[in-house]
Amino acid sequence: MRVLIQRVQKASVIVDKKTIAKIARGLLVFLGIGISDTFSDADILAEKVVNLRVFDDDEGKMNLSLLQKEGEILVVSQFTLYGDCRKGRRPGYSSAMNPREARQYYNSFIEKIRSFGLNVKTGMFQERMTVCIDNEGPVTLFMDTD
Repeated sequence: MRVLIQRVQKASVIVDKKTIAKIARGLLVFLGIGISDTFSDADILAEKVVNLRVFDDDEGKMNLSLLQKEGEILVVSQFTLYGDCRKGRRPGYSSAMNPREARQYYNSFIEKIRSFGLNVKTGMFQERMTVCIDNEGPVTLFMDTD
């Protein structure tokens, strides 16, 4: 399981010219699910994301988590995090889980984050989305369970 995390001032998702989700200050999480991922991976990664210390404390050091800042979180599925660009010019996605199965892991990841008491906004699984991002810092981090 892979996540690309961005600390944002605000972020939103648009589908068919309609804003379906938006957050103020918090984290935008792009989530990719691989063929060998488990529900345990979803739990571990969700816990790591909400406790990741990427927000400034009173001294300006990145020392506070999303939970401590009571920030918002937007989770967007993104199978392209498993794109393999090593051969040719077109990415291959053979390491990404098929959408039918991946949806269960995506929902499990979201539910785990909700279990921490956070208000979670989401994109639409397996839809073409426009994601609008005001990255703060910029802070962008990549994590996986491999």
